[in-house]
Amino acid sequence: MVDVTAKASTLRQAVARGCVRMRPETVALIEQGGIPKGDVFATARIAAIMAAKKTGELIPMCHPLELTGIDILFTCNASAGEVVIESQVRTVGRTGVEMEAMTAVGVAALTIYDMCKAVDREMILTDIRLMSKQGGKSGAFVRPGSTV
Repeated sequence: MVDVTAKASTLRQAVARGCVRMRPETVALIEQGGIPKGDVFATARIAAIMAAKKTGELIPMCHPLELTGIDILFTCNASAGEVVIESQVRTVGRTGVEMEAMTAVGVAALTIYDMCKAVDREMILTDIRLMSKQGGKSGAFVRPGSTV
């Protein structure tokens, strides 16, 4: 683990995104609340928040962090058969929250798969990536070509 003792505590933020591709009918079922296991987005949001908070326990060299804010957003595109997941994670600390943001997206995507697998086993979890980060010695990062 990297020693961050000498680093100053600053506001750290990160945004990550990912996508679950599925049949258009599956997206429509999610939007209509027709998935047999229940409310897909409520369950995936809780799972994502829990995962972000546990990232230091899941990824061996990550520091355990006190997160001060986690937002999880879902955007449906039924015609394209996609659900886009975005996480925004914040803390005031000595190390960034990029891994927490990406872990949240990954676990939200896995939860969507689990909730919907009875109606669509062909779903694909894809494109989990850091969109932006702010704070710390290395400064800001915004993925080229992104709208963040």
